[in-house]
Amino acid sequence: MNRTTLEQWRMLQAVVEHGGFAQAAAAIHKSQSTINHAVHKLQDQLGLRLLEVVGRKARLTEAGALMLRRAGQLLAQASQLEDIAGSLAQGTEAEISLAVDELYPSHELAAVLRTFSETFPNTRVELFETVLSGGAELLHAARVDLLVAGEVPGGFLGEPVLNTEFVAVAASGHPLHQLGRPITLQDLQGQRQIVIRDSSQGRRADAGWLGAEQRWTVSHVATSMEMINRGLGFAWLPLSRVCGALADGSLKELRLERGARRYATLYLTFADRDKAGPAACHLADLFVRAQR
Repeated sequence: MNRTTLEQWRMLQAVVEHGGFAQAAAAIHKSQSTINHAVHKLQDQLGLRLLEVVGRKARLTEAGALMLRRAGQLLAQASQLEDIAGSLAQGTEAEISLAVDELYPSHELAAVLRTFSETFPNTRVELFETVLSGGAELLHAARVDLLVAGEVPGGFLGEPVLNTEFVAVAASGHPLHQLGRPITLQDLQGQRQIVIRDSSQGRRADAGWLGAEQRWTVSHVATSMEMINRGLGFAWLPLSRVCGALADGSLKELRLERGARRYATLYLTFADRDKAGPAACHLADLFVRAQR
């Protein structure tokens, strides 16, 4: 059985932080005799001298500094444990599972989660980054609480949170840019297209494939961008991801006779709105407000 208590360590910490027993008593609203007794008992139980008085101030001994540093970790963990218990008692979720389509801008996702963590610091977030119907599959399997994706699965209601624009691009030196005329579907089918793979394990629907025999299929938007930058093919990519490359000329928009731009809407969907806790509702609200 432990001989010391967290309360004894809290009192020792207060004495050190506030510079003496009287100051600690005023700061933590305990009597000076209570703090004095607790600290002296702590030293007796450990068989160690933790404090020494220098002038009018109490100062840690070398052993005391080591012990209090270790105890500080326990005190912080105990405080966090109490915070978590308080949150759970109020119905706050311990963890939220979230699926977000890769089309959602990563910097905006990070901003939403950072804001969320300020209000619910003790709620863990499990993030699934999905493509096409992969998120819907997770929602149907009850593996996520919230979904942000380009479709609202059957049997659910969704709310639009982001309009995304895609642009057909290739590296500046790609042969398609050398044609000197509007690019046709037949021109595209003769070149390699970089396609994003559906992350669903069941239904697969590769994004925007035109039937080109030279298709390369990748799993992530970032991989597709790397391929395009190296002149290995063409693709429709989110304008938010390629605007910098278009501005510096490393990528160029393809001069298609039609369909150079595509548009999609991402929707927020609850697995079960009625059962959602305060943390999930707050996170959903942050996604909705992020685009306003």
